[in-house]
Amino acid sequence: MHRPRGKKQILSVPTRPFEPQGAGSIAEVLERMQGTAFQGKNLGIAFDVWKKMLASECTIMMGMSGAMVPAGMRRLVVRMIEHRLIDCLVSTGANFFHDLHETKGNFHYQGSANMDDVELAENLVDRMYDVLADEEKFRQHDLWIGRFSASLDQSRPYTTREFLNLLGRELSKKAKEGGILTAAAKAGIPLYCPAVADSSIGIGIGASRHTTGNQFNFDVVGDVVETARIAAESKATGVIYFGGGTPKNFVQQTEVTAIVMNAGVTGHKYALQVVTDSPHWGGLSGCTFEEAQSWGKISKDASMVTCHCDSTIAMPILVSALLEQKKLIRNRKRPKFEMGRELKIKV
Repeated sequence: MHRPRGKKQILSVPTRPFEPQGAGSIAEVLERMQGTAFQGKNLGIAFDVWKKMLASECTIMMGMSGAMVPAGMRRLVVRMIEHRLIDCLVSTGANFFHDLHETKGNFHYQGSANMDDVELAENLVDRMYDVLADEEKFRQHDLWIGRFSASLDQSRPYTTREFLNLLGRELSKKAKEGGILTAAAKAGIPLYCPAVADSSIGIGIGASRHTTGNQFNFDVVGDVVETARIAAESKATGVIYFGGGTPKNFVQQTEVTAIVMNAGVTGHKYALQVVTDSPHWGGLSGCTFEEAQSWGKISKDASMVTCHCDSTIAMPILVSALLEQKKLIRNRKRPKFEMGRELKIKV
């Protein structure tokens, strides 16, 4: 029951004007931002919530949507995996496909949102707002993915986690530099892609079926079971979202699935999201963590924060600051996974 407060209690925490002088690290900048307001304050709090996840026995699950790899965020995700700032990544097929593109030594290019798109199409150049890509290269990757899928066992379906792990291992043989797929395969970090058909990965495999009769298939329900097990078998879970969409909902629903499976879970204990969508349109991408508590997705006493910000601004700042926390990273108790047809979890 809410107890009325007096004016003195209400006006108990003054804002702290940001002092630009003397900040010796990105982490200190974020700590000073916690005393300000609006989304700067929320970004500072996001840093604090992420540190709490790292300091506790917590499995950290991240959802990432939007064209983050073409936008230059790829190496940030690689560093998150290498330094175990996250333990599980759910993303779009597009991001994993674009990661494969760059891992093979190719590039995305800077452009403009005001370019002549008919001219781009005539030159087989794809545009993602102000980022450009070579469509001819993409079609080569589609065919390569199709051939790779055809080399796998056609008699059974694969979870996207098993497929992406195998794809990362195969890609390591051709890698020009480390990427998300290859780093995850090396570190034993599970990757999931719940909307895999909605991407060039799906296009490549679909084209292979059409032209060669390739019967490779995905077990996306197996993904649901595995991620629910991660939530259920962990001492606690924390979630991080850069963007919304399917990756966000897929991670959110792990707690609901585990509840239906009678696993005794009570919601994610820590929650951090960087989003640009608003909740009043009713979509999942913009929904608040408070709304998620009504579903049992987020714990009643969770440490949580929402920062309304472009992920290409927030991710570089947050990850750079976290990588300064060397002792916290070194002492972290993190889960271990054994890859294979079935995922084994050790917490």
